[in-house]
Amino acid sequence: MHTSLYDWSPLLRMLMLGLVLAAGPLLLVYLRHRRATPLGRLHALTLVTLFLTFDLVLFGAFTRLTDSGLGCPDWPGCYGSASPLGASAQITAAQSAMPTGPVTQGKAWVEMIHRYLAVSVGVLIVVLAVSNWLTRKHRGRQAGISLWLPLLTLIWVCVQGAFGALTVTMKLFPAIVSLHLLGGYVLLALLTIQAVLSGQLQRSSHSGVALSAGMRRAMGLALGLLLLQAASGAWVSTNYAVLVCSEFPMCQGTWWPQMDFSAAFEMWRPLGLGRDGEPISFQALTAIHYVHRTLAMLTLLLLGMVAWHLRAVSGLRLPVRALGALLALQLVTGVSNVVLGWPLLAAVLHTGGAGAMVVVMVWMLASTQAKPAADRTQVFQRRVTE
Repeated sequence: MHTSLYDWSPLLRMLMLGLVLAAGPLLLVYLRHRRATPLGRLHALTLVTLFLTFDLVLFGAFTRLTDSGLGCPDWPGCYGSASPLGASAQITAAQSAMPTGPVTQGKAWVEMIHRYLAVSVGVLIVVLAVSNWLTRKHRGRQAGISLWLPLLTLIWVCVQGAFGALTVTMKLFPAIVSLHLLGGYVLLALLTIQAVLSGQLQRSSHSGVALSAGMRRAMGLALGLLLLQAASGAWVSTNYAVLVCSEFPMCQGTWWPQMDFSAAFEMWRPLGLGRDGEPISFQALTAIHYVHRTLAMLTLLLLGMVAWHLRAVSGLRLPVRALGALLALQLVTGVSNVVLGWPLLAAVLHTGGAGAMVVVMVWMLASTQAKPAADRTQVFQRRVTE
């Protein structure tokens, strides 16, 4: 049965459903903060949007890991309907033809719930951008954060929507699925910066915790390595390369198994195939897994060093403790994925842990500033005279 990849007929109904879902968080923010200042409500809305975006990333991981990404083979609806209820006959027929295939009643619901959540988050980001614009318009340019950041966030969530569509229409193309996950982390980072800045404006405090320029560079390097590691993890997951090594710390009984790095990182190819159309080799999958494992150790080491150096900094103790806990979570869930056969809970938590670390690292960077040159000179002179 042929299904058109794009069927726009249910788009309006899905947008209306997204508005209804977004109305709940918006009403909650209004009721809990109706006596607050406009900046207070803006900050609360930013935090709620960040929280729900993190939930969306988690549910996206659940969708991918339960093989529900093609639960509805068209976009934006399901067989041209706004919900699996309207597509029940088509889903049943597809499931009867392939009982273990990508389309089942359960997978269709998982996929569509993910799309509903994505639309509702998009609505919240639109409201967030408009709210910041109105705050600046009626209370002056200094009353809200710079308009480019909410606008960039709004543009980026549209890009994420495009990646979501391509994930379906290009049949889980590994590069597209990986970019979609990384895009979710970037969206979390943009919302985190907005949350920090709106909180500073609410407190009338534009200064962050003073750190040395070298320490902030180390934090930036750690964040960059974390994002590279997240990209590597996405590549492992989307190529189903987790289980090629079923032991830790060794792999296939050796410290250096046979690997094919050139085939492993051919980025533009269909799922399970090489660029030549032949099935991707076991050695290539091993290389994908092993690179991720090696990067994980480097990332763990660098982030651990950052947390250790910042452990006593006033104003950063809470995020540093959160970073330490997340590092432990990532280590436990990463090893569990290997030795326990990729259990669903561990896999979802591993993806969520990476997203949470992005939030914590961006939060710390946005909450800090380099020490003024005069302060650094005084510290140097004091060390020289002691």
